[in-house]
Amino acid sequence: MAYLKKTLREEGGALAKAKAIRTSARKLNLVAASIRGKSAAAALTLLTFEKRRVSNDVKKVLQAAVANAENNHKLDVDKLYVAEAWVGRAFVMKRFHTRGRGRSAGIEKPFSNLTIVVKERESTKEMSAKRARGFSKKTETKKAKAEPAKASAKVGA
Repeated sequence: MAYLKKTLREEGGALAKAKAIRTSARKLNLVAASIRGKSAAAALTLLTFEKRRVSNDVKKVLQAAVANAENNHKLDVDKLYVAEAWVGRAFVMKRFHTRGRGRSAGIEKPFSNLTIVVKERESTKEMSAKRARGFSKKTETKKAKAEPAKASAKVGA
């Protein structure tokens, strides 16, 4: 946890956690996956109109992460996006259900943990410059790989 907070301080991000959300991790992860990578405003809108019950809990955690970013880390709210959202299993309450003929059946009531990390998105100029550099490196390596093959084909002819 300390390592995560340290890296977030360096990279410029904020996080919020919710422990013991009363749903299974599998169901919670479906909602968390729908907001990963989206801007904070778009994710809040999506969660507002989501039909799943657990979306209200996810929305509260996202709002807390945005508030942490704004108040504690002085980040621009308009540039925030959901960098990471992960789910983990917490504990399982075990209950029993009485059945016929003196028997019983087990009932498991799972709980989950949710962590949401928001970061500030880079400006479009910086992103396009990084992409341009990335694409140019890829094309250079492809050309470099293709040239020796052509040279060896000429030697063998």
